[in-house]
Amino acid sequence: MRFVIKLFISMCIITLCSQIGRKLPSLAGLIAVMPLTGLIVLVWLYLDNPGNFSLMTEFTKGALWGIVPSVLFFLVAFLCFQKRLSLWIVLCASFAVWIIAAFIHQLLLK
Repeated sequence: MRFVIKLFISMCIITLCSQIGRKLPSLAGLIAVMPLTGLIVLVWLYLDNPGNFSLMTEFTKGALWGIVPSVLFFLVAFLCFQKRLSLWIVLCASFAVWIIAAFIHQLLLK
């Protein structure tokens, strides 16, 4: 049951963000990258593993350093959209850069 509640709350946030994006895309972008997702994950981790602060510490460290690949993803997407490239090219280029940066992220954190 807990999994269904987690899934429902997560779907609601994504749906709300996409609905806001229709009228206020910059606000939807802000909501999409705000620490709301991290907050939800911290709550789920804590509820699933009460008192395991080393798990929480490792998650927050990964999230903190994970900001760099995310910034690169959005930077590439922004630059590609500025050049009027198709959505699929933008997504492929952005995810390629993100995957490379995420791989480096994982190597550096080990």
